[in-house]
Amino acid sequence: MSHEIASQPLWTGDYYNEGAGKEGLFDKLKEECGVFGVYGHPDAASLSYYGLHALQHRGEESAGICVSDGQEFHFHRGMGLVKEVFDKDLLSSLAGSISIGHVRYSTSGDSKLANAQPLVFKYRAGDLAVATNGNIVNAPQIRRELEESGSIFQTTSDTEVIAHLIARSPKDLVEAAKDAFNRIVGGYAFLIMTNDKLLVASDPHGLRPLSMGKLGDAYIFASETCAFETIGAEFVRDIEPGELLVLDREGLHEGRFDEKKHRKALCAMEYIYFARPDSDMNGSNQHAARKRMGSQMAIESFVDADIVTGVPDSSISAAIGYAEQTGIPYELGLIKNKYTGRTFIQPSQELREQGVKMKLSAVRRVVEGQRVVMIDDSIVRGTTSRRIVNLLRDAGAVEVHVRITSPPFKNPCFYGIDTPDRRELIASSRTVEEICREINADSLAFLSPEGLIAAIAGNNEADYKGGLCLACFDNDYPTRLDFDGEEKFGCGC
Repeated sequence: MSHEIASQPLWTGDYYNEGAGKEGLFDKLKEECGVFGVYGHPDAASLSYYGLHALQHRGEESAGICVSDGQEFHFHRGMGLVKEVFDKDLLSSLAGSISIGHVRYSTSGDSKLANAQPLVFKYRAGDLAVATNGNIVNAPQIRRELEESGSIFQTTSDTEVIAHLIARSPKDLVEAAKDAFNRIVGGYAFLIMTNDKLLVASDPHGLRPLSMGKLGDAYIFASETCAFETIGAEFVRDIEPGELLVLDREGLHEGRFDEKKHRKALCAMEYIYFARPDSDMNGSNQHAARKRMGSQMAIESFVDADIVTGVPDSSISAAIGYAEQTGIPYELGLIKNKYTGRTFIQPSQELREQGVKMKLSAVRRVVEGQRVVMIDDSIVRGTTSRRIVNLLRDAGAVEVHVRITSPPFKNPCFYGIDTPDRRELIASSRTVEEICREINADSLAFLSPEGLIAAIAGNNEADYKGGLCLACFDNDYPTRLDFDGEEKFGCGC
């Protein structure tokens, strides 16, 4: 349970996470993490275990649970999957009715126990635990200020900044938290716990998802609604941008730390890739939204072909939508091996290429001799798309037409997604035709920003127009976020 000191910072520029993305076996974007909270249930630790298990797709690097019995904290954190970090004996030792839990995303960079959450501290008013999904953009600047005035940091996580801001404040917990949230800039969903309170907050634009549910008289909070289904909780509502909820012995207190009414700008990648298909966000189901993306893709960029296949797992729903719209049969042309594990190592380019075949296989009897439409959710560097196209060609596909159910990813994001430097984003410097040649496809098309908005919104387009952050996709569709009277692009530039 002790903190391990990380050896080097996770940022090198002015923004936390700037250029942090590194190429792994697949060049998919990395979500920051998932959070889960319980207030008022005697079996809070077990509920958190099952809730985090449902959120495992949001982070596979580390997992942690901190529980309060009203007098003291009991917590455990470890590296690995939820099922690897916790067992029955550990869970039984985490007694209490208030808890917060966390899963952290996997990176190819340094992975330290010190950065596993929830972060737990002792301060003047007792115990304090913090868990977050997202990034604090100005964490490096605030950290330098705090260190210069005597603060000693135990981790390199930007999350620790909020704990220091609260601990140094002479105000009570709630007012100190409000001041802290008004100092930080970024996209985040916070759970903060003391011995007898739980604070829940969302950034002023609602960039990161967070929802509230109920299980009997207990309140449940989670990054995605799929976690509510897992434990049998009922969804109540989404946490609003700039909202600060306080739960204590007197019940639920609804309030805000930011009185301004900013435009909501939920990250569009939640719909495209990050969230589980059985989760709902802003009243829109992910599976249904992704099917509409595939259908819209077919309307915008039809190509005559024999079969449609999706890249597992996030693109399956979109592939079904494309197939239904066109009448071209949907087939399982690509199969994902779920048992290669997170620890598979690729020490050379040759083994890296072989690693793709270990994790993803083309079904030769399905694709051989066929004109294939391959549906995927995004292209980051282009390396993964090229490998998958070549897998299909090696299995006998005579044509491979790639359809991407998002606009071209041109700009890095600093508000909660691990993204590469702009120079590594293939769409930032190449045309669609050049990318098509780069990935060895017969044709390539991306979904338009207008089509993406319409697909996500469904019949509620008025609620979504201007309600999504699309800045990473297209310079013509910047999401401008106003902080301290200054407008900034959603990508942080």
